[in-house]
Amino acid sequence: MRSKLLIAAMLASATMGVGAVETIKVGVVAPLTGPQAHLGKDIENGARLAVDAINATNPSLGGKPVQFSLQAEDDQADPKTATVVAQKLVDEGAKGVVGHLNSGASIPASRIYSDNGIPQVSPASTAVAYTHQGFKTTFRLMANDSQQGKALGQYAVKLGKRVAVVDDRTAYGQGLIDEVVKAVKAAGGEVVGREYTTDKSTDFTAIMTSIKAKKPDVVVFGGMDPQAAPMVRQMRTLGMKTHFMGGDGMQSAEFLKLAGNSAEGAIGSSPGLPLEKMPGGADFTKRFGEKFGKVQIYAPFSHDAAVVLIQAMLRAGSAEPAQYLPELGKTQVDGVIGPIAFDDKGDLKDGPVTLYQVKDGKWQAVETIGGPPAK
Repeated sequence: MRSKLLIAAMLASATMGVGAVETIKVGVVAPLTGPQAHLGKDIENGARLAVDAINATNPSLGGKPVQFSLQAEDDQADPKTATVVAQKLVDEGAKGVVGHLNSGASIPASRIYSDNGIPQVSPASTAVAYTHQGFKTTFRLMANDSQQGKALGQYAVKLGKRVAVVDDRTAYGQGLIDEVVKAVKAAGGEVVGREYTTDKSTDFTAIMTSIKAKKPDVVVFGGMDPQAAPMVRQMRTLGMKTHFMGGDGMQSAEFLKLAGNSAEGAIGSSPGLPLEKMPGGADFTKRFGEKFGKVQIYAPFSHDAAVVLIQAMLRAGSAEPAQYLPELGKTQVDGVIGPIAFDDKGDLKDGPVTLYQVKDGKWQAVETIGGPPAK
């Protein structure tokens, strides 16, 4: 009994002593359950890899040792749940947030973070509206849907003048397709039909039958891979040889798995360089693979989101948001994804967009549009 009391006293002394290490909480939010969980875990694991690597360097703030703790929350890709978990992170003392995945989740959550002065860096939300709300706490590490939609629309018209579009009615899907429609018309193409679905649907036969009657050359979908995969399968079942295109929500390893042979020839855009061409891509793929397996889409971006948040704290010598937020805005670092700096809205400067096509069952880069100027 005496030895147990002595051990307890020693532990208490170590915890409260001069060398005590302060724990600083950083949130990461994404859909960790449901049909988009594979993408959400990709985001969580990318951030976790960054936090673990930084902790291994024995960081300090203001001369005092600290460790960073990642608190993962599941927003279920749902706007209402997103606000609940955002408030939870605020209430539980998170000093910054990596997330969310979906623009429809990021936009309402961003108001809660802004009202409480908590910086948010999204590795995946591409809706233009996300960073155009006037919030000083809102940042992202991807090109937005204005850039992505333009790239998709222009490429679609190269494949054929008659374009049909479908969106899932989320902030992401609808916003992306709005930009695609603008770009198609500007490039001299014709939008022959626009259809709508939801981010929960899996039966698109009626929509595709309607679109087939309009004889499009290309169908462009705004939404995520759990819908894109059955959509392209059902197109092929209906005998449609139409080109199928989509944004970053479908440009994933999971899409290939879910769509099977029907994926062949599909074209997807994704903000950023191809993983193998990212400056830190090879090393990241190796480190991520050893711990978590295959990268889906967003892990390099969430890794760098965690890095820029924590590096801003380290430069400021404080984890208090009011102290390090100015440093976050001044970020100039070379991340896994390439050079990272933000404009006055919190958007990534010179964000590139890459177009990919499925060939022999694999996504292969076709071309990259935009990006930082050559040095």
